[in-house]
Amino acid sequence: MNPLSPIITLLIFPGGLFLLAFGLAYEWVDRKMVAQLQNRIGPRWFQPLADFLKLLAKEEIIPEGVNAGLFIGLPVVALAAALTAALYVPMGGLKPAYSFDGDLIVTLYLLSMMTLCIGLAGANTTDRFSLVGATRALTQLFSYEAPFLLALLGPAILAGSWKISTIDAYAQSHWWTVIVTQPVGFVVAIIGLMGKLELPPFDAPEAESEIVSGALTEYSGRGFALFKIGRDIELVIGLTLIASFYLGGLANPLAFLIKTLALLILTATLQALFARLRIDQTVGLWWRIGALLSLLQLLVVIGLQMIGVNL
Repeated sequence: MNPLSPIITLLIFPGGLFLLAFGLAYEWVDRKMVAQLQNRIGPRWFQPLADFLKLLAKEEIIPEGVNAGLFIGLPVVALAAALTAALYVPMGGLKPAYSFDGDLIVTLYLLSMMTLCIGLAGANTTDRFSLVGATRALTQLFSYEAPFLLALLGPAILAGSWKISTIDAYAQSHWWTVIVTQPVGFVVAIIGLMGKLELPPFDAPEAESEIVSGALTEYSGRGFALFKIGRDIELVIGLTLIASFYLGGLANPLAFLIKTLALLILTATLQALFARLRIDQTVGLWWRIGALLSLLQLLVVIGLQMIGVNL
């Protein structure tokens, strides 16, 4: 085995530089699509990169009364978790860099680290806007995490495995089965991903017209840049998982681009169509409806398998 291979995998592809570039590119597509749907021009193609470099160059101010270690370390942990999760998914339509039985559960937990770190970052400060944003972020976590998890477990149960590469291979050979038996799961997965990334209409935790930047109000410079790019990376990973599980798998780079961009356009359209939901609406409605529908769909699939229906 080439000793340089693990280093290239971690630093260049499918981790590191590849994810940073794709995250910024998909952020631009998302912002551009939303702008066009709102009759605006939108940013130029290099704007996300320019914003990221500008934040890295700015001074990072540590507020009084915070734990400096947590303040500096939380953005690093959030970004590291997102980068690690990418190693287990078929980035670029290729096989995952690393794979093991149960890597789906590990990946979902790693994707949840971003919200947990944001909540802790807000709770670590004494700013009232940060505290409100942290409370909303952690409250909203309970409303989308369970439905999102249940939605991704549906194809896993059909494939009979918790291994992402095995589920992807099953989806490629049984794409029609997944579409017919899991239509609700697809919708729940899309909405759950938007809630996980705090995209409109689920952006109450960082509502700029109410609480400035929410839990990240006190962040500037490198810390804010790491949180921002971490979310972009989670967007790419989330789209990749949904495309892999529900849209017939990712057999090659072309399929990866077409399917993930199609999902990105769908999420951008939903952002432009709906106004922001209050935090009580997100928690009260989506928790009940999303989790219940996902659970019912899982029960139907399990019931069909128990009576011998070949799926």
